[in-house]
Amino acid sequence: MTTITTKAATPTEWDDVQRALTGGGDGASCQCVWPLLRNKDWNATTKEQRVEILRDEITNGPPPGIVAYVDGEAAGWIRIGPRPAQARLAYTRAIAAATQEPFEDGSVWAVTCFSVRRDHRGKGLNAALLAAAVDYARGAGARLVEGYPVDTAAVKVSSNDLFHGALSTFVGAGFSVVGELRSGRPLVALDLAS
Repeated sequence: MTTITTKAATPTEWDDVQRALTGGGDGASCQCVWPLLRNKDWNATTKEQRVEILRDEITNGPPPGIVAYVDGEAAGWIRIGPRPAQARLAYTRAIAAATQEPFEDGSVWAVTCFSVRRDHRGKGLNAALLAAAVDYARGAGARLVEGYPVDTAAVKVSSNDLFHGALSTFVGAGFSVVGELRSGRPLVALDLAS
């Protein structure tokens, strides 16, 4: 039987974060820094700079994400945190048009990235990561959590394009569709105050 556990990404988990971000997809080169930077700033960074941005973010805290483990081995990652700290979101026109929440509201958190190693896909890691992220946000005082998943029933995408998560994972965790970014890309939210 497979055991899935999760931990918030602190400096102690740095090597585990790096392992979770490798083994499939763009995680190794992106370092999950994409949500933090506007396009012009993203395009000006190298992989090495993105590694240092993530390292600094984890070192300075609070943890910007959760690591999932399968039988003790780092296998997946999710980025979760206050929306204002994820600068790209406010500059993404589709999100700005679809959300009903002000971008400066730090009680609104966002899930912006999933990364699961190829050898651990199909084991329920995204659901475990999302559940841990919601618990983390709730414990940190978040009022609402937003996500920007892909509706895999409406559009066909490669597994590499699923870093936003699948709509079914969010719905399974109690999120509701509250807007649409474009066809096949809903905006979902979970109210933690109720």
